[in-house]
Amino acid sequence: MKVFLMYQDCDFDLQQQLPSHEKALTQDLELNTLFNAMARGNEFLFEVAKKALLSGLNDPDAILYRQKILQDCLKNPSLTRDIYNIAVEAMEEQKKHYYGFFSYYPSSILYNAVEIMQILAGMLKRIKNIADEHAGKFESEGFTRFFAMVEKELDAEYFARIQNHLRELKFRDGLLISAELGKGNEGTHYILRKPHDKKQSWLERIFAKKPPVYAFSISDRDESGARALTELKNRGINLVANALAQSADHMRSFFDALRTELAFYVGCLNLSEYLAQIGEPISFPLPVASHERKHSFTGLYDVCLALTMKEKVVGNDVNAHSKDLVMITGANQGGKSTFLRSIGLAQLMMQCGMFVPAQSFCANICAGLFTHYKREEDATMKSGKLDEELSRMSGIVDNITPNSLILFNESFAATNEREGSEIARQIVGALLEKRIKVFFVTHLSQLAHGFYEKKMENAIFLWAERQTDGGRTFKLIVGEPLQTSYGEDLYHRVFGRDNLNETDHEIYST
Repeated sequence: MKVFLMYQDCDFDLQQQLPSHEKALTQDLELNTLFNAMARGNEFLFEVAKKALLSGLNDPDAILYRQKILQDCLKNPSLTRDIYNIAVEAMEEQKKHYYGFFSYYPSSILYNAVEIMQILAGMLKRIKNIADEHAGKFESEGFTRFFAMVEKELDAEYFARIQNHLRELKFRDGLLISAELGKGNEGTHYILRKPHDKKQSWLERIFAKKPPVYAFSISDRDESGARALTELKNRGINLVANALAQSADHMRSFFDALRTELAFYVGCLNLSEYLAQIGEPISFPLPVASHERKHSFTGLYDVCLALTMKEKVVGNDVNAHSKDLVMITGANQGGKSTFLRSIGLAQLMMQCGMFVPAQSFCANICAGLFTHYKREEDATMKSGKLDEELSRMSGIVDNITPNSLILFNESFAATNEREGSEIARQIVGALLEKRIKVFFVTHLSQLAHGFYEKKMENAIFLWAERQTDGGRTFKLIVGEPLQTSYGEDLYHRVFGRDNLNETDHEIYST
């Protein structure tokens, strides 16, 4: 049996390799905040959320397939959690017996396999009951196929057959084994035989004519004889023990896949409930093919900031369709970095089949998502900050491919304005030539104005709004890049307006 709740034609691989730059993504986008909200302290949910978000999908149809399943889960959260909890319970229960599969003795393997099959068959019966009662509440292709499989393969005859086999394999009335004599009269070809039909009344069993048999018994103190009988038994049941152990392992794999794949949707349910408590909206995005240039949204907000502050945060509306370059300038602490993070988070959430933190969202799929954020200088750096930035950029270039998305945050500012702008200009120009979408937050006015003056049709320029009194709206507006980041406002906040002299004013206005 296959689950197919993450992909249409294969299982979700929890052991898959993450992108080589996953640490940078996690740090720059503060992904652990998102993972923790989805996990609610559960390590397994955390791991599944991390693997799902960092190994997204590149096919719009595959994304929509997951979206429909998630929409079913949001409509039926209790039933989704009930099925997930059954899978979790099945995995926990079978762990108590699973060690027996590694035993040397077939009798031990058989005993543990029977116990596990009894447990897992009971769990399957519970899933079958849910399917019988509630399958009609689910509309997605994934759940419809899942419940149809349960209905077809787990009928009453199936469960009755399992129980009959397991009852017989306990051998309460002994074993019937046949063998042949080989070299030196040593037994070979041991075969476990089906027991005789015993559908007789107790009177018939007492007075029925017994077939002639050759029998012997061993003394209670005959340890050698007991070992010999045990060895004969193990030879007889060896094939059956291995076959049943494989069947139990197959059933265990089904529950493992069910737990893993539903864990992603349970994590999404947890996150949606957190955001609902805060009052933040969510919506299902419209993904388009990677070769197109789509990027528009309304009310897009930084979900990690909302989770941290535990309150609603300002969202932004932007239409960047047909754009390869989005250049962002403006006031310090005006929401530029927060906006940039919201872009990266929404892209990851969309491409793993989740909802996004926005009122509406449409974007093309990206072959890869990369971040290049400024780093604070520390003792672990073996060279200057600019060298370190260029080294990280070199690593990105080695891995980035056309139709990827890269987010720059105050990059190449570790040197003077002229040199930093020139370095950034050449890098951004080369990326655009390779059909790579670029979002760039910067206070390098020469860089921003250099691109603005080219009047590029595939570029859009945003700046962080500032009110006349220095207040921040945290809204981004389309317009010509600003030549100031309003550092004077920060000076006022720290030292007070009265302490700002003419020289300081000139410095913070440039």
